Amino acid sequence: MHRSGAVRATRVCLVSSHPYFLTQFQDLLGKTGHHIEAKRLEATVPVAEQALHLPRATLYVLDSYSPRQLTSVLVSNLLERFPKANLIVLAESFSETTAFPLLQLGVKGILQYAEAAAQLPRAMQSVANGGYWVPRTLLSRFVETILTGDRGRHLAVRRIADVSKREQEILDALLENLSNKEIATKLNISERTVKFHVSNLLSKYGVQRRADLIVLSFHNQKVVSKSVQ
Repeated sequence: MHRSGAVRATRVCLVSSHPYFLTQFQDLLGKTGHHIEAKRLEATVPVAEQALHLPRATLYVLDSYSPRQLTSVLVSNLLERFPKANLIVLAESFSETTAFPLLQLGVKGILQYAEAAAQLPRAMQSVANGGYWVPRTLLSRFVETILTGDRGRHLAVRRIADVSKREQEILDALLENLSNKEIATKLNISERTVKFHVSNLLSKYGVQRRADLIVLSFHNQKVVSKSVQ
């Protein structure tokens, strides 16, 4: 479902070393109503140095180029400068080896080039709203890895919240990467009601971000699954 203009006044920075990438995606995103700025990386200048000169943006869409370490350096430097920024990385393909380090650094969206034309606008909306845009199976395996770390243990010790049937429906919709408006349409309720339930869920689970709510939802699904086996 293409929903242009869903995220109002979002400042987006496209970053790549390839002019074709910048032109192609600038044209694609120019139809969404976002403020788009394209920045080309120079092969002869260190990535860390170039990151210092990238403009402030709400959302960065990064072209993952070889070697992979350069993308990690760029991500790290961007988030050091702008901790609240949201990042999406595009590449030819992703595996656990390539995706997990990026997610651990703070990337919230990963998308293959072949999917970008159809999914990038919606992915941008989801990530800008605090969610993830990651293939469900890959995200599930990533959650398993972070639940063994310090942050994961902190989240996992929380008791499963007592949620209503409606709140569970909204949790399930969040796991499908649906926006508030799409959830409202799916459940035949107002967008304001969705926001109310999401706020209640954040409070019940003791977290402040939709992304942590997604992590906890995956964890709780695993707990419930094990209990009925």
